[in-house]
Amino acid sequence: MENHVPITPKKNRSINDAFASHFAKSMFLTVSGMIILSFIATRMFTHVDLNLYGYMVGTIVFIGGFFYRFIAWGERPPTKIFIKKGIKLLFRKSTPKTSVDQLAIYKFIWNRSIYRWTQHMMIGWGCILSCFVTFPLVFGWMYFTMEENGYYTVVALGIDIMSVKADGIIAFFFYNALNITAIMVIIGVCMALYRRLKNMQARAEQTFMYDFLPLYLLLLISVTGLALTFMNVFLHGKGQPIMSLIHQYSVIITLIYLPFGKLAHIPFRPLSVFARNYREHYAEQSMKDCKICGEAFVSAEQSNDVRGVLGMNEIDFQMEDGFHLAELCLPCRRKYRISKFSGIPTHQIKVKEANQNAKG
Repeated sequence: MENHVPITPKKNRSINDAFASHFAKSMFLTVSGMIILSFIATRMFTHVDLNLYGYMVGTIVFIGGFFYRFIAWGERPPTKIFIKKGIKLLFRKSTPKTSVDQLAIYKFIWNRSIYRWTQHMMIGWGCILSCFVTFPLVFGWMYFTMEENGYYTVVALGIDIMSVKADGIIAFFFYNALNITAIMVIIGVCMALYRRLKNMQARAEQTFMYDFLPLYLLLLISVTGLALTFMNVFLHGKGQPIMSLIHQYSVIITLIYLPFGKLAHIPFRPLSVFARNYREHYAEQSMKDCKICGEAFVSAEQSNDVRGVLGMNEIDFQMEDGFHLAELCLPCRRKYRISKFSGIPTHQIKVKEANQNAKG
């Protein structure tokens, strides 16, 4: 008599089963989408500028590095929690205001100093506007055509958007958009270098490779970009081919390096909206009081999430005094640790540290 082994029906397959990893799926879908957009925008690749090929390769490598770092970071338990809950809270009424504060006007830096705010505005918006100009041109999503009537036609995604006079004010800003952003970046980088070289604390804490190298790369890109314009306008193109290669290589190297260095916080910055919404929403629900001083210092939801993540990693901060270390505010937590090392019950003194609300 034959033994019949029951066949378990296979579960419904998803698109994830077609890829080896989340990274592979993200790269395939993103690059495919970019190619499709370029096919449509360039009218079946009939308006492709091969001089921008190097920038295209550098951008694709940058995207790969960004996905690699983002997915590695996003797989961590704390990150999963705040991204998941942040997405659910994305449509809060306060999200537009939070987005403007965090992504447009950098209000959180304004509270530190006007100098640092100006520095970040110059670097941040200089880089962002440069990307808005460069990437559409590199992938052919936007280009210009010119008829014999002296007017440029702006073409976006294969559609004629507008016509501008070749020697008009709008065309002038089109021509010099990258020059303007380069000047912004140079101003911001010089301000940052000056502060880091003059500030003794910054000099002691920062290193060349992590803190100064990104600034030098941005400075190199901006200076060589302005040099190209200078050579074209005042030297009638003399030296332009060599400078063009230097500028292109500096951009490509920076794009490849960007996801793995300090500049990675630029593409990661939009997630700050998730974090802000998470803190504000759950703070409105219920606050957690410090077990020592009794002041509310964090939302009850965040406190529970912290304890849950610590438990997932088998880290136990349950103290002998009957409370969890995550249930203390930062000043009391520091004093509690001091008391454990010194034997003096300093954590029982309900006096806050003098510099706990210091800015900077």
